[in-house]
Order: sequence, then C-alpha cells, then structure tokens
Amino acid sequence: MTSDFILFILLAVVAIASAFSMLLSRNAVYSALFLVINFATIAVFFLLLGSPFLAMAQVTVYAGAIMVLFLFVIMLLGAEQLRQDENLPWQRPVAILLGVVLLVETGYIIYSLGFQQGILPRFGTLSSGYASPTDIGLLLFNEYLLPFEITSVLLLVAMIGAIVLTKDQKS
Repeated sequence: MTSDFILFILLAVVAIASAFSMLLSRNAVYSALFLVINFATIAVFFLLLGSPFLAMAQVTVYAGAIMVLFLFVIMLLGAEQLRQDENLPWQRPVAILLGVVLLVETGYIIYSLGFQQGILPRFGTLSSGYASPTDIGLLLFNEYLLPFEITSVLLLVAMIGAIVLTKDQKS
C-alpha cells in the first residue's frame, strides 16, 4: 500500500461522510458548509491525480464563488432551518427504498460488466501535460466550443431572469 492510496482512502471516507452529512443536515447553512468540505476533498483528489490547475479551479469556482452565492441566498431568504412538517408520510420510506434499489443495481452493473467482462478502463500513467491550462483551453475552444457558448448564453439568461424577478415594480 502506497501513501497515495492510503490518502485516497482517507479522503474518500471524508468525501462520502461530508456528502451524507450535507444531505442529512436540518440546517441549510451546515449543509452548505459540508458541501464546501466535499469540494475541498475533490480538489485534493485532483492534486493526487497530478492536476493542480483543476484543483485550484475546483477551490476557486466551486468552494469559493458558488458557495458564497449559496450562503448569500440562504441568508437572504432566511432559510437556515428547513421545514419540519411532512406532508406525505409515505415519501421518506419510498425514497429510501428506491435509493437502496439504485445502489444495488449500480453495484451489480459495475461488478458484472466492469470486472467480469473487462469494460472498466485500466489505470495507466498520465502524460506530463495532462490537464494543463493550455490543453484545457485548446480542448474547450476547439472541440467543445458550441457547448461552451450555449452554457454562457444560459448563464446570461439566468442572470437577466434573476434581475427581472428581484426588480421592484415601480408604477
């Protein structure tokens, strides 16, 4: 066992625990902070893979900008405490049952298709320029230019929609 593998296992436990804590927390602010912990562990995963640019982008974009936005909206709307009333008492057991069924199906598919038939990719060594800013930029603006532009237009429409929805009506 190498030190990278031990660090991966420890970080995987932290990532899974923070994801479950985020889902199960009754306080929206705590949920957002557990999500920040999850984003930070994913950034360390990128560092373990030898991609410091993606790690810094993960921390800057997700743990920085998006989580500040989430916390701002939570505080602005006063939604620190989630509602305690349950309108549909059968909804929680059905959701748990369907979640367990989904996990069992996923495990079966990974085991049967991946390990027995050899469909899962084998791990290999990465090139020295893997996930460098130059490679990401070339790939993004050459092969994925249309989805990139569609995403930018969608973000612009969402920003205009947020402004229109929050604007006071002056008559």
